[in-house]
Amino acid sequence: MLISIVIPVYKSSATLLEIAQRTACVFDGLDEYDYEIVFVNDSPFWSATREALTTLAASDPLVTAVELTKNFGQQPATLCGIDYARGDYIVTIDDDLQHAPEDIPLLLAEASHDAVIARFRVKRHSPIKRLVSKIKGYFDTIIVGKPPSLSLSSFRLIKAPIAKFMLKRRTPYPFIPALLFDITDDVVNVDAEHRSREDGSSHYSLIHMIKVFSNLLINNSSLLLRMVGFVGFSVAFMSFVYAFVIASRAIFLDIPVAGWPSMFTAILFFGGMILLSLGIVGEYLIRIIATTEHRPKYYVRTVLGVGRAERYDEN
Repeated sequence: MLISIVIPVYKSSATLLEIAQRTACVFDGLDEYDYEIVFVNDSPFWSATREALTTLAASDPLVTAVELTKNFGQQPATLCGIDYARGDYIVTIDDDLQHAPEDIPLLLAEASHDAVIARFRVKRHSPIKRLVSKIKGYFDTIIVGKPPSLSLSSFRLIKAPIAKFMLKRRTPYPFIPALLFDITDDVVNVDAEHRSREDGSSHYSLIHMIKVFSNLLINNSSLLLRMVGFVGFSVAFMSFVYAFVIASRAIFLDIPVAGWPSMFTAILFFGGMILLSLGIVGEYLIRIIATTEHRPKYYVRTVLGVGRAERYDEN
């Protein structure tokens, strides 16, 4: 049985050889499994990464190195690796060794399920990243149907048919958990240890996290549109009530109506609400246009490695 290890790579070089070596040691003790490693270079402009992957692909027949034309992000890069994976099961793992290859057998132990996701009780992330991750986890439950008891991470095992189904979703802004839960509910957790980074610092900045979060909100739900509609209805209702109260006081109680301050405040408030609503609707329209154009999630420049296979044909 073949296991494909898919690793999106961004500005990493020092850890890549160690990942390949430690993965080889893991599968040396798993006689029932064969493996391949599919690295996806999401930083083709980074010469150290390109050189490291070129060397690995040339020296190890079990390594395939896919180079994208530019930085597309972790989610598209991971889907690209799935596209080139040949295995019966696909394991996705980060390139910084915070996910240990030695924990892959923990995922394989639950391989009867459609997907197995590593759960980290203690995460070696910055406080800001942990906070954003916690907030996103709340919205994951609301939007993509993730059970509240289930934890998400990018260290996961997915059956190949389920992973290939995810490629059929034509969106230039993919979010892998949303794609996964759209296909199956047979997803479980296994506990694993989250390690400290072996080299450098995280490249997953606050801006990148916000971008992923926006993909979750806009491309995988109508939550913002519903919120705008609800706020618009509520404001309109309160405005009618307020107008009725003012008119009643002026007609029946002969109380003068407040002048410029209240009018100016109302104009600013409603003008701001209109602009906010237009901005949200405009963002939806931009992404709808990109989707209807069938814009690819990524573009591949080169594929290196003796073990490389043909891309998955979704048709």
